[in-house]
Amino acid sequence: MAHALVTGANRGLGFETAKELASRGWDVVVAGRDAEAARKAAESIGARARSVRLDVADPDAPAAALAELADVPAFDALVNNAGVSLDGFDADVAARTIDTNFRGAVRVTEAFRPRLSPRANVVMVSSGMGELRKVSPALRKRLLEPLLTFEMLDELVEEFVARVRADDDLGGFPRNAYSVSKVALNAYTRLLAPDLPSGQRVNAVCPGWVRTRMGGSAASRTVEKGASGIVWAATLDEGGPNGGFFRDSKPIEW
Repeated sequence: MAHALVTGANRGLGFETAKELASRGWDVVVAGRDAEAARKAAESIGARARSVRLDVADPDAPAAALAELADVPAFDALVNNAGVSLDGFDADVAARTIDTNFRGAVRVTEAFRPRLSPRANVVMVSSGMGELRKVSPALRKRLLEPLLTFEMLDELVEEFVARVRADDDLGGFPRNAYSVSKVALNAYTRLLAPDLPSGQRVNAVCPGWVRTRMGGSAASRTVEKGASGIVWAATLDEGGPNGGFFRDSKPIEW
């Protein structure tokens, strides 16, 4: 019996991913910051789905969710889908976006790592907005540095927020907090991959521009098309890619 947890799964890409996994015979946990919305989403998926409250921006929430799911022996897929795209650009927007889209995924992943199965897939739902062409060549070099550590990466995003707060030069980062959060998420994916036990994998997936509440009605892709690449990464067999960036199951440049 395969088990998956999908964050931000009460609607949009997360919901579609959870629904598709359940249709393939997986037992799925629909995780969301709104407990009632997550419960209703799980009910609509059916008997193979259950819900848990998990606000990725709450430092205590991942551990609380893990404790509530104590009866799940191990998770075969962890899909970090929860995220925000906030209007405007100031220090508050930058800090909240980084904390949810980047640190939220880190919190959930680190909390759930002890409960991952030996063949588990971790999926970071990223974006083409996180491609390294969005940052300066000098910053790109720092982010690809083989000796980069998580502490160094965290300092980089803190530097970005501080520069926004000071209304200063952004040091090679784009003037877009969502983009920076996904650049950082991709870097975390690269850092995590070699640290996982043999048999486990982590990959970042760009679903494309999808017609969801976040993507808007003008987006070019259906939610089913967007979710297909996430489901692919969540269901990779042992020996599948580790530490890559993909769109439609095909590798793309960082």
